[in-house]
Amino acid sequence: MLIALFADIHGNREAFEACLADAEANGADRYVFLGDYVGYGPDPAWVVDRVAAMAEDGALVIKGNHDEAVYRERVSLNPIARAAITWTKAQLSNTQTGFLSDLPLDFNEDDRLYVHANACHPEDWTYTLGPKEAYNGFRSTAQRITFCGHTHRPALFNESTTSLPQAHVPITGKPMPLLAQRRWIAVLGAVGQPRDYDPSACYGLFDVETRRLRYERVPYDVDLTARKILDNGLPRALATRLLTGE
Repeated sequence: MLIALFADIHGNREAFEACLADAEANGADRYVFLGDYVGYGPDPAWVVDRVAAMAEDGALVIKGNHDEAVYRERVSLNPIARAAITWTKAQLSNTQTGFLSDLPLDFNEDDRLYVHANACHPEDWTYTLGPKEAYNGFRSTAQRITFCGHTHRPALFNESTTSLPQAHVPITGKPMPLLAQRRWIAVLGAVGQPRDYDPSACYGLFDVETRRLRYERVPYDVDLTARKILDNGLPRALATRLLTGE
């Protein structure tokens, strides 16, 4: 079984459509979404409807912090993110908001944990940025593999018995064996707003049988998405960063 993994779509229809098409072309059998379907981007309603339709067809869907921010003020966001969420709320119907509010924070499946941010207190939205956060994540689950997003930067960590977890920078398109004798945390990067200086959309493909994970980068019409951000009166910085992947 080949699982396609998507995180941080952030209302970016063009990036999402490109990644879905790429996953289908690669023969994906199952789809898992790791949160943040809204915020930043200009097409939140379309993205929520697409994800909800795929959930009805069997896709697994996890909640992200921007999804929670749509209906709960307690979520901490910077001023630009807050402005985008304020705009996003006005674009969503009660049904779409209800779909986001009903999503789980995490999900265990076989030897895998799916979560938006970190296994350590998922409701606190802790970033898995380095070995220290990865260590706390490993201590918080017995699962062999944790798949997450939230940082918008692809990363991979494996547990060590003698030191902090080891960090690896994934190579695009290169299958990496997640060896059964180790435990792993795979941060999938972002579909809709990459922050690793590569503007192309990022998602992952995990082969359950061979235990190999591959990170994919998919080009899309970034200029169109950026124009739509500006046309909708969203902060200009959200359009600018898409062009550079910052």
